[in-house]
Amino acid sequence: MRSPDVALKAFAGGRLFGERIGSGPPVVLGLHGWRRDRMDIAAILAGTDAVAVDLPGFGASPPPPEAWGAREYAESLLPVLDEFAGPAVVLGHSFGGRAAVCLAAAHHERVRALVLTGVPLIRRAASRRPPLGYRVVRSLHRRGLVSEERMERARSRYGSPDYRAATGVMRQVLVRAVNESYERELEMLSCPVELVWGEADAETPVEVARAAASLIPRARLTVLPGKDHFTALLDPALRTAVENHLP
Repeated sequence: MRSPDVALKAFAGGRLFGERIGSGPPVVLGLHGWRRDRMDIAAILAGTDAVAVDLPGFGASPPPPEAWGAREYAESLLPVLDEFAGPAVVLGHSFGGRAAVCLAAAHHERVRALVLTGVPLIRRAASRRPPLGYRVVRSLHRRGLVSEERMERARSRYGSPDYRAATGVMRQVLVRAVNESYERELEMLSCPVELVWGEADAETPVEVARAAASLIPRARLTVLPGKDHFTALLDPALRTAVENHLP
């Protein structure tokens, strides 16, 4: 059962919803991963004064009006931060961490610290070529010899589970996100950044965190032995990293 001091709250005229945790002015903003919702982050932040957001297109929040990237997602969070008494500690997992980094880079005065886990901060080279069948259809589509409907069937057949599960504008958001990389934003960060990473994270390997840490002026990397992309969320080290930066 949920604690009585937790309530769902609308922001930006109902374009965004978040779970209000605690009774005092919020100091932590929590951002979940792709195909997830605020529940992941609310569990971590229980007992703090925080807001765990349903990012647009997930949970209770309606999808964005067009194919947003992480930078547009970051801007959409400003109405939430307007209700904070001061700069926020922002906790971001996976997709939510993309927005967190863009938020801190563009609005450094609004962010006290970042705590990131499993975030695809730097785009990696593809580990393997797409299947031959997909490449053939794609080549014919580019030449105008295959219809968009046929191309879409190939995308659905050969695409990732996330791609197949996404529909409408959220599929376009996913395509845009996986092609983004944030080296420039990482170099612009002025706040402390805690990278708390599962050693066994197969979705976003720890090598990504190490490469990102080398670009961030004030970064600290904590590697969690045996933890993967999701079990890292359950490790007490993540909560400790947040608490280390509370006012």
